[in-house]
Amino acid sequence: MQHNGLTEDVILPSLTIKGKTAKLPIIQGGMGVGVSLHPLASAVAREGGIGIVSSACLDRLLTKRNGKRYDTYEAVYEEVSLAKSKGGVAGINIMVAIDRDYDASVHAAIDSKADVIISGGGLPLRLPAIKDPVDTALIPIVSSPRALELICKKWERAGYRPDAVVLEGPLAGGHLGFKYEEIHKESNRLENLLPLVKEVSIKHGSFPVIVAGGIFDHGDILRFLRMGADGVQMGTRFLATEECSASEAYKKAVVEAKREDILIAMDPGSPCGMPFVVIKSSPMYLSAVNGKRKPNCDKGYLLVRDDEGNLTRCQARDGKKNSFCICNGLLSSAGYMEDGEPLYTVGANGHRIDRIVSVKHLMDELRGRVVSGG
Repeated sequence: MQHNGLTEDVILPSLTIKGKTAKLPIIQGGMGVGVSLHPLASAVAREGGIGIVSSACLDRLLTKRNGKRYDTYEAVYEEVSLAKSKGGVAGINIMVAIDRDYDASVHAAIDSKADVIISGGGLPLRLPAIKDPVDTALIPIVSSPRALELICKKWERAGYRPDAVVLEGPLAGGHLGFKYEEIHKESNRLENLLPLVKEVSIKHGSFPVIVAGGIFDHGDILRFLRMGADGVQMGTRFLATEECSASEAYKKAVVEAKREDILIAMDPGSPCGMPFVVIKSSPMYLSAVNGKRKPNCDKGYLLVRDDEGNLTRCQARDGKKNSFCICNGLLSSAGYMEDGEPLYTVGANGHRIDRIVSVKHLMDELRGRVVSGG
């Protein structure tokens, strides 16, 4: 990790990962489905951050957008290429839980020369063995030092070590990497996890540690950099931008959300079984709570393997009692399904957002050039 010194409050360091340098130590979170597409990622990259596309459901999203059939490989290749086409550092977030499309997404990302692959939603234990990453940085997401230690040992057997790591705390949006009863433990606060994860990084070669979950403004960025983080990843702030591909209804729901409107859903919850942060007014969540969710999912992105190793099982497809259907809910939030029930997810600090701004305005604010809200 190479960076400029912090000489005064408004100056942020650069961030170098596997030889690629971003002017600012800010990674835009890969928010799926259809939230982080190339318009957002390329805008962030042009402003000096690291722009990230989400791989989730890209085949369907691009098929609808362009009016021709895409498979996962083609969609990922095109979207990453577009994200990189106007300069800067850009890459992709690939969820382990989307098992069906995982390998194809990794192949396409590397072939399209993505600067980074960030992978979470489960432990990306196989990632470096799928394909030689060449110049693409491989970055796991973890929520504990134990998870990072496990990844490092597994990757070292494949002759690789992480190029960086994203440490995601319990204030993040979307899926959380904690059991429900662990979320509010003092030991799992991002501030308390960071030194332990830094120790693991140092033990395995001192790669950059990026913190995520609840990072909201310039002051938060400085605070974590001074605690030893090399950079930050932020999702919710970029959700509330003009370039974000979330539907206008989704953005409106975020702007109008109050603290008490943001909750951690488990029953009903995500078919992954991981705690999932939602805005409780989300139409699909309300339908699931009331037992009136629409019929079973027909998309199958979150299918898991049965006893014979085949991708056949999904709690949201097999029944609707204990889960919302994340495929249809998030596709609806991206405007893909006009008759669908949207599912809105946001980070714990989403209630602090009061308007939609441009990526340039947000990046200027985060680097300390403008006053928040000004």
